[in-house]
Amino acid sequence: MSVLRVGNASGFYGDRFDAMREMLTDGPLDVLTGDYLAELTMLILGRDRLKDPAAGYARTFLRQLEECLGLAHERGVRIVANAGGLDPAGLADAVRALAERLGIPVRVAHVEGDDLTAAHPGTLAAHAYLGGFGIAACLRAGADVVVTGRVTDAALVTGPAAAHFGWGPTEYDRLAGAVVAGHLLECGAQATGGNYAFFRDGDVRRPGFPLAELHADGTSVVTKHDGTGGFVDVGTVTAQLLYETGGARYAGPDVTARLDTVRLSQDGPDRVRVEGVRGEAPPPTLKVGLNRLGGFRNEVAFVLTGLDVEAKAELVRTQLEPALGKIADVRWDLVRTDRPDAPTEETAGALLRLVVRDADQQAVGRALSGAAIELALASYPGFHVLAPPGKGAPYGVFEDVYVPHGAVDHVAVLHDGRRVTVAPPQSQDTVVLAHVPEPPLPRPLPPGPVRRAPLGLVAGARSGDKGGNANVGVWARTDDAWRWLAHELTADRFRELIPEARDLPVTRHGLPNLRALNFVVEGILGEGVAAQARFDPQAKALGEWLRARHLDIPESLL
Repeated sequence: MSVLRVGNASGFYGDRFDAMREMLTDGPLDVLTGDYLAELTMLILGRDRLKDPAAGYARTFLRQLEECLGLAHERGVRIVANAGGLDPAGLADAVRALAERLGIPVRVAHVEGDDLTAAHPGTLAAHAYLGGFGIAACLRAGADVVVTGRVTDAALVTGPAAAHFGWGPTEYDRLAGAVVAGHLLECGAQATGGNYAFFRDGDVRRPGFPLAELHADGTSVVTKHDGTGGFVDVGTVTAQLLYETGGARYAGPDVTARLDTVRLSQDGPDRVRVEGVRGEAPPPTLKVGLNRLGGFRNEVAFVLTGLDVEAKAELVRTQLEPALGKIADVRWDLVRTDRPDAPTEETAGALLRLVVRDADQQAVGRALSGAAIELALASYPGFHVLAPPGKGAPYGVFEDVYVPHGAVDHVAVLHDGRRVTVAPPQSQDTVVLAHVPEPPLPRPLPPGPVRRAPLGLVAGARSGDKGGNANVGVWARTDDAWRWLAHELTADRFRELIPEARDLPVTRHGLPNLRALNFVVEGILGEGVAAQARFDPQAKALGEWLRARHLDIPESLL
């Protein structure tokens, strides 16, 4: 059957607004997808829904469709997006109303069944990660637009692929290939040079959005429209493949993809071939993301300038102790951004960051802000803050639990109103997830002279969050660099280089086909991004910090 061209126009709620129009006008497509949901987004939508019961979906998507629905219809491009958030039925109705107002004859369907909030009292939003076969059912019935709630990010691609090629639920290798393609597309411009360690390899001032040419056997080519910015090479694709993953088994509701089988090769300018992906039966359970309100937080950053920085920090901490005594969670961080004999006032300053969290808004709000501001004329010399503390803002907590497939009513609501139940996999068609044995190490480099230098001179990295955990994928650009990296960057060495991880479980996963190592650091993000327990709450820059650390690197690699 023909190649299926699937593009992406959104990697998160708030991504480039014009991307949908650009993807529709800059080149040919069959399906255009949009990923609008993340763990934090579900919390934001849940809080929005508390104020307005009709506010459970991504309204940006509707505004994009107002500009682009006609374009998609003219070009025969189907649109699949998870912008439905907490209310996919409500978004589907809104899209129909928009299409009627614009006079565009489109068939709109949606997928539901992910909402398990009622089964988890005390949560703001509890949603299972559904697979792609509900989307496939909608497309097979003729839908032009399919909106969903919480599906896996890759389901936005596996659904259209299964519908187009007629794949069944046990064609694991083909489905796994589509899962990998979906994972590569899901974060938009991250596959085309955005947030890329070696960004100076190309022009990334305005990277285009990616697309994948999928084939019936599950292989694909990741590329972008001709003439758009950014670049696609084995490095940009490797970086995205490692993003927010764990071990060699990448589990989903439809299939478990074996990341250790992925083979990447340059297939021409801005074209990377993805092949060799093996798939296994999915696990017997579905992941459910639970979001709840954790309480209230506040923060203030004191600027400490010039001499005696540590003594100044100790003074203000001592002065504020009476006001902090009853607060449940108090965290101080002294960030030494100051330099000796600094040529500017900014570079002479350090930051003392105070973050407080408590169930009582008053405790972290007015009581704290009053005590901090009262120090304005009675504390260390040069006292000032970046911004006065506020009244205390609510924060969220994320955790994941797992339920049997049968605990979810996965339903495709077709454009004509018919409801089609998507059958869960039978127990004999599931496999409990297990770790893959670590692959053998490559031959070490022969001994030779070394030089103290940053890791980033010979390796790239990309990092991200999964609940309270973070992952850091590190890859080498040459075979020799891989031979050194695989032996040098052990889990223990990782802990040495990242002191925050010294007392935390760190698991290393080897992916020789990619010349890559993936490190999972458990608990480094506390209760997840919404809790904002860390300076970089989503660990987006953890990999860049690692690349900046110095090691003894063979001179032959430098």
